[in-house]
Amino acid sequence: MNSKQTALFHRDFTLVVIGQIISLFGSAILRFALPLYLLRQTGSAGLFGIVGAAAFLPAVLCSPIGGVAADRVNKRNIMAALDFFTAGLIFLFALLLGRVPLVPLMVICLMLLYGIAGAYQPAVQASIPLLAQPEQLTRANAVISMVNTLSGLLGPVVGGVLFGAFGIHPILWVSIACFFLSAVMELFIHMPHQTRAAAGSILSTVRQDLGESWRFIRRERPVFLSVMLILALFNLVLSAALIIGIPVAVVQVLGLSDSRLGFTQGAMGLGGLSGGLLAACLGARLRLRSGSAVLLFASLTAAAMGAVLLPGISPVLGWWGVTAMSFAVMVLSSLLMVVLSTAVQGQTPPEQLGKVMAFIMAVSNCASPLGQAVYGALFETCPAWSVLLGAAAAAALTALYSRKAFRALG
Repeated sequence: MNSKQTALFHRDFTLVVIGQIISLFGSAILRFALPLYLLRQTGSAGLFGIVGAAAFLPAVLCSPIGGVAADRVNKRNIMAALDFFTAGLIFLFALLLGRVPLVPLMVICLMLLYGIAGAYQPAVQASIPLLAQPEQLTRANAVISMVNTLSGLLGPVVGGVLFGAFGIHPILWVSIACFFLSAVMELFIHMPHQTRAAAGSILSTVRQDLGESWRFIRRERPVFLSVMLILALFNLVLSAALIIGIPVAVVQVLGLSDSRLGFTQGAMGLGGLSGGLLAACLGARLRLRSGSAVLLFASLTAAAMGAVLLPGISPVLGWWGVTAMSFAVMVLSSLLMVVLSTAVQGQTPPEQLGKVMAFIMAVSNCASPLGQAVYGALFETCPAWSVLLGAAAAAALTALYSRKAFRALG
């Protein structure tokens, strides 16, 4: 990076931020509308969970491949190419909707979308240390986190209004425009890149690079393994419960509108934005030693969410409770992910950062598909409040188990 670019918001970082806002907004309205459309059309929480689990698997599998690409290919080219591809994918989906069976079409489209996201994010994460000075890493990660959650805030709100008023098709065309515009903007980013020779075929290069990242983690940073295990357990017992449980609670248990669900998921985006702002303000004062306490508070929010769904509580009061707890859990999650990302970036050589970040993301998320499938079946057969209370108890035990690992990483 040019030594004159001491300010965080120089031209290239600003283009990355604006491109992320547009691209992630398009992704957010799709991730809100497509599963909701499936739930509305089928009325099955079990099918909703299975499709969500199937869609999440490619994100886990493609993340390490995206990490290898991020360390060998210009990160700007990866982001632009994937945004162009996504725009074409959604255009094809719009043409096929109503002409082919819904469930297989939805599964294929969501699997591709999540796979693209899994390959896309390592490029974004690995680009941050190239565009920000070391002392600005926490602020830069907080900005990217806020961009992610700002899109998560606006996407469900706008998606809920559009979906409730006009159906699925306007959402598809808006998202196509977002991905195309983001890709064009990303072409103008000047991203520092050092070409590395490939180790033979594509498969052998991927195998060698992933083996290199695994050896680095195992020998140099074994504490990364402990943190990955903790995050995987937390995704299994709590994150998956909320991914499936919040739409089921608002739409089926409380019987409220798509717009209400959009505002609830928008509150999650607002919570993530608030957490990112708080992280940016605190900067280096944030410490990973309190990571287990953050996870414990997240468990308590899930317990409160289950409590407001108990029989006898009015739907309106239940909705306000679910929305408030959705906001709170995202504040906590955003804080934790900012400090985790900063710690990993600060402890990993630049030439391995894409692979290591992708490896951590893949392992941390690998349990989520199983959790979503299980929770889909549980919400189909058990009261929602009991499922959420059980998930909160399991998450609290995971949080208590995590104290030693977070202290070591910090």
